[in-house]
Amino acid sequence: MVHQYQLNGYNIVLDTCSGSIHSVDELAYDVISMIRENTQGDIIDAMVKKYDDVTAEDVQECIDDVVELRKAGKLFTPDNYEHLAYDFKARNTVIKALCLHVAHTCNLNCSYCFASQGKYQGERALMTFEVGKRAIDFLIENSGTRRNLEVDFFGGEPLMNWDVVKQIVAYAREQEKIHNKNFRFTLTTNGILVDDEVIEFANKEMHNVVLSLDGRKEVHDHLRKNYAGEGSYDIIVPKFQKFVEARGDKNYYMRGTFTHNNVDFTKDLFHMADLGFTELSMEPVVCDPADPYALTEEDKPILFEQYEILAKEMLQRKRDGKPITFYHYMLDLEHGPCIYKRISGCGSGTEYMAVTPWGELYPCHQFVGDEKYSMGDIWEGVKNTEIQDEFKCCNAYAREGCKDCWAKLYCSGGCAANAYHATGSITGIYEYGCDLFKKRIECAIMMKVAEAEEGL
Repeated sequence: MVHQYQLNGYNIVLDTCSGSIHSVDELAYDVISMIRENTQGDIIDAMVKKYDDVTAEDVQECIDDVVELRKAGKLFTPDNYEHLAYDFKARNTVIKALCLHVAHTCNLNCSYCFASQGKYQGERALMTFEVGKRAIDFLIENSGTRRNLEVDFFGGEPLMNWDVVKQIVAYAREQEKIHNKNFRFTLTTNGILVDDEVIEFANKEMHNVVLSLDGRKEVHDHLRKNYAGEGSYDIIVPKFQKFVEARGDKNYYMRGTFTHNNVDFTKDLFHMADLGFTELSMEPVVCDPADPYALTEEDKPILFEQYEILAKEMLQRKRDGKPITFYHYMLDLEHGPCIYKRISGCGSGTEYMAVTPWGELYPCHQFVGDEKYSMGDIWEGVKNTEIQDEFKCCNAYAREGCKDCWAKLYCSGGCAANAYHATGSITGIYEYGCDLFKKRIECAIMMKVAEAEEGL
């Protein structure tokens, strides 16, 4: 399976199943596109006719090079991975991460919130320390021999239950020594309640912090308002700047959402960079197509262009010694995920689960409140094993439309929650999201090619 595309002056050839990436000249690009369905004589005739300065010997040499790459397993590599996808159901899965919904309530009233302003279609609630403590015990008990465990503090707005967050962290630190575990915590916050005490504690204990900011003031304040209808930009930006400055070299990223209202989202990313934030993420909104801020088909070519603008600007900033990171362009071509991970994806419903304030288990935060996907609880464990089996088989080969897609080993079949909300099935395909993902991967690969060729 080979994917060819041209971007930013590069002719790029991706061999999906080997992971090999080739930056080639125009002649090689054309030869590769023809070689599977044409004779060598036809290719030579076509290339000599197309290029005035190319001889038959030049084309034959190029063909020979392509044949050698194929023999070396770096081009037109067969897909031998599908059988691995069906080993998952039989494997003994350990849990490595929990998303703790410590607050099913929020102090903002964001229009596009998938969690219904933190309530998740239910009642407002705060997790007690007793539930949080049991969640930590549940994770340890179900983690097998795995040492590194992850806990995300999520909401709603988790800072509305800050004392319990601190208690849970303290308890987990005690258990680390007893059970030979290492906890890595993440905090996601809208910033309203950030203060010096939060900054100090988070910078000591949180492996990562996710700070919600949509970009320019007019964009952010349009949808991210409080219950009085006031925007939150002026309140949170100074707090986030102080937070990040104090954080030093510890992980963080700014997490924004773009909608139909700001399809020129690169302006929001560059605005955040100008504010001093270098670790950036901007996600496309996922919502009812009837919502006024929903992305449209007409938006798609604009968004594709925006991703290209971003990639080119990031390269230039790296040349200038002022690099920024974009979450969706983070691609490790040499030491990336193993093939099992590339097939199975994020591990929702198997290795990763969400815990409600009452201790109920769901496959991930985006399924919380949907009783069809209630898996059990932290006291009695996973009772609905059919759901777990369903998620074990939800991978890059479970969707018919993914089997012949060049990007399947980068997206692992895509987000199960987005597929479910778009099609009614976790093995469906959220096509709009797929198209954006593929564009992002093309841009990310192009950046790697440019960095290698320029020595950046």
